Amino acid sequence: MTVVKLMSRTAAVAPGKKGLLLKGCRTMIIESPLQLIFRDLFYRLPAFAGRHDVFLKLEGFNITGSIKVKTAIGLVEDLERRGIARPNETVLVESSSGNLGLALSLICAIKGYKFICVTDPNANRATLRGMELYGAKVIVVEDRDSAGGYLGSRLEKIDQILRSEPNAVWLNQYANVANKNVHAEQTANEIAREFEKVDWVFVGSGTTGTLAGVSERLRVEFPRIKVVAVEPVGSVTFGGRPGKRNIPGIGASVRPKLADLAKPDRVVAVNEERTVEACLSFVRNYHLLVGGSTGTVLAAVQQFAPEFSRGDTIVAISADLGEKYLDTIYDPAWVEKFIAPEDDRSAHTYASVLSK
Repeated sequence: MTVVKLMSRTAAVAPGKKGLLLKGCRTMIIESPLQLIFRDLFYRLPAFAGRHDVFLKLEGFNITGSIKVKTAIGLVEDLERRGIARPNETVLVESSSGNLGLALSLICAIKGYKFICVTDPNANRATLRGMELYGAKVIVVEDRDSAGGYLGSRLEKIDQILRSEPNAVWLNQYANVANKNVHAEQTANEIAREFEKVDWVFVGSGTTGTLAGVSERLRVEFPRIKVVAVEPVGSVTFGGRPGKRNIPGIGASVRPKLADLAKPDRVVAVNEERTVEACLSFVRNYHLLVGGSTGTVLAAVQQFAPEFSRGDTIVAISADLGEKYLDTIYDPAWVEKFIAPEDDRSAHTYASVLSK
């Protein structure tokens, strides 16, 4: 049985420094990297959306740097419970633009599985190298699919692997309800424990596992909540027109089956230039590097500011932090090369209310 030992400690700054007294800091002694999942980190952003504070749930401090470590554990343990995956025998395969692939690489290394990650050129170099160091085999597909993305091409490659490798099992984050369930049981409950009420929650939409799980559970806790799905322009998940996208971790060129379970109240699509602007603005004003999907979510929150009422509790989920993206969304040369100029709308909202 593993134990996390916590010891209270108060730390004070050096003489002459002002305003940085850290009260109740805790020393953690861990016995597994998987104990490094921080479930109660919320960054209060004063007056972020007009006059309204926003609570940003920070998942980027988890081991492997994102919310996807929860997904990875949920997917692998689901296969184990069903007797489908056996350590030192089964080869696990998944498609990922980065974060889930990195998380699965760690989980498989700990549990004793071989892991093959099929990814694409949008995945950043640091994440690919991390997968390899954990022991994963990384396959990068170069050809875009018919919708202008890479997901279709990645899925074709997985089909080839399954036909050629008799011990291979596809985790299938796009349709496996274990993806949804882990976020209903964990991420949503972590939010519900923190707040007496939640009026709005903003969730980036990729596989829609987080979105579906959070939506399902929080509707039980807070029946009047408005769930907003956030995706990039060019994603097809909720009826958007297909288009080329360059920022990984959000959106899809093939509609995931889990999207049928998501049922958001609103859907907002944000173009990639607005995402970059939101990330840079957040660093300047709130002093934290956030990932591209977080920038997309933050841009959506600000767009909805006129609809918030006084006293509303607004929560947004930050899937990862920004250090992995220093060579992409935080690099002016990369942005100039890959991010198309903004049209006359920084973002657009689909008019339909999808859950009604």
